[in-house]
Amino acid sequence: MSENLLLAFALMLVLEGVLPFLAPKAWKETFSRLIQLNDGQIRFIGLTAMLVGLVLLMIFR
Repeated sequence: MSENLLLAFALMLVLEGVLPFLAPKAWKETFSRLIQLNDGQIRFIGLTAMLVGLVLLMIFR
């Protein structure tokens, strides 16, 4: 179980690092737009991402 969790964390880090490595300007622009959102909008994006992730886990597991 802990090995799978570490593998998932490692994969997340790899995927999170792809955009800043390949397109740092686009990454900066994305974060500058993100700063302009209010807390409710950011929470909705986070909730949506978690739900999509859970659905994908249920489908592929």
